Amino acid sequence: MIRGIFVFLHRWIGLAMTIFLLLVGLTGSILAFRDELDHVLAPQFHATPRPGEPKLDLATLAERGEALVPPGGLLMGVGMGADSARIVLMPKMLLGLETGEKPKLPLDQKTGKIDMGAMAALMEKMSPADMWMFVDPWTGTELPRRKMRGELSEGLGNIISFIYWLHIHLTPIVPFFGGTILGIVAVLWTIDCFVGFYLTLPPSRAGFWRKWRPAFAIKRGAGAYRLNFDLHRASGLWLWAMLLVFAWSSVMFNMKSVYEPVMKTLFDFRSSADYRIEAREIAKSRSSNPHPSLGWRGALAAGEQLMAVEARTRGFAIGEPMLLLYDQKLGLYTYAVESDLAVALHRPGATVRFDGATGEMFDFRAPTGEHAGNTVEAWLKALHKAEVFGLPYKIFVCILGLVIAMLSVTGVYIWWKKRKARRFHKARGASSDASLEALTTE
Repeated sequence: MIRGIFVFLHRWIGLAMTIFLLLVGLTGSILAFRDELDHVLAPQFHATPRPGEPKLDLATLAERGEALVPPGGLLMGVGMGADSARIVLMPKMLLGLETGEKPKLPLDQKTGKIDMGAMAALMEKMSPADMWMFVDPWTGTELPRRKMRGELSEGLGNIISFIYWLHIHLTPIVPFFGGTILGIVAVLWTIDCFVGFYLTLPPSRAGFWRKWRPAFAIKRGAGAYRLNFDLHRASGLWLWAMLLVFAWSSVMFNMKSVYEPVMKTLFDFRSSADYRIEAREIAKSRSSNPHPSLGWRGALAAGEQLMAVEARTRGFAIGEPMLLLYDQKLGLYTYAVESDLAVALHRPGATVRFDGATGEMFDFRAPTGEHAGNTVEAWLKALHKAEVFGLPYKIFVCILGLVIAMLSVTGVYIWWKKRKARRFHKARGASSDASLEALTTE
């Protein structure tokens, strides 16, 4: 009875997910080498590395960025990448800083809440100059701009960007709700990981290992159906743990309403909702400060000093500076560096926030070591994005994407062959019944 239910679930969940898993598997396989491919296909958007030559500091880059801010834009700060620095901008109208009024966000007339569809449309219309720019971290000169939503009309240089947005949100196909669709698929995929694993187990415990061993093998010289069945079952078993990691991390990216309650149940975990509540409480106790007395250079010095104290106290090693931002609404600077608390390279590994007027420490954050659930989340992100273990793991993720696509194709083939067999036997049974009836009525 239970097995029959699981067979039904595995069949129809698998069929429902086929197109989406085929799409994310193939695009994910390409994106395992996203940076490398983008450097080859769009070198004009990347600075030329200068080995041995130091990069400009974050304060200098922020000061250079001030001169690049378009009318109506506000410089939030700068983030350092491997071969480019991102100048982070925010349109003033979204913050209400031009008039001192509340932010001019699109609201739903019925509920009074932010209209997410209208907000998405607004964000889509914004040009890169409204959101961010990139500069050469060695010279501070601006790099060519491109639309980050993957506009293929702008040429081959946007092909990797197009694939990226297709992979994470279906943006080129479904502009507003693609992420929700992929989130639902991810939840179904996670459930199906456990359902599929159960169906590989022998029905009885007697001779369990002897009966289960063939499930891990691919029979040589078998016909097309058996080959597809073995590929589907064996590769799903051998790679089950990583398939679950990618399924659940997909839920993390696109369906937080499911992901966060589960993580809170299983671990000590701080959710995005917790951080939003914290941000609202901070906003109540602090006032906006559009003109901090520290300035970018003073903020960098304060951030470096505070980070050094935290490193000595908590016992972590400081790496390259990664981020210097200023939040005018809260009057707080954010300074982040690489550290051995991070899972992935070129990601903030330690972050301090401090007062823009006094330089007084506000709080410290790290991606690992503070909450077990958030440490797990950091690993999920790094594994999904192939940001750990170097080239061997990138190759593995590339192959895994192809395997995910193969599992979808073989699943459909198995269903089609079984459906064809059922129809054949049903037709043959009906023919036999008709012959028997003719004989008995003669």
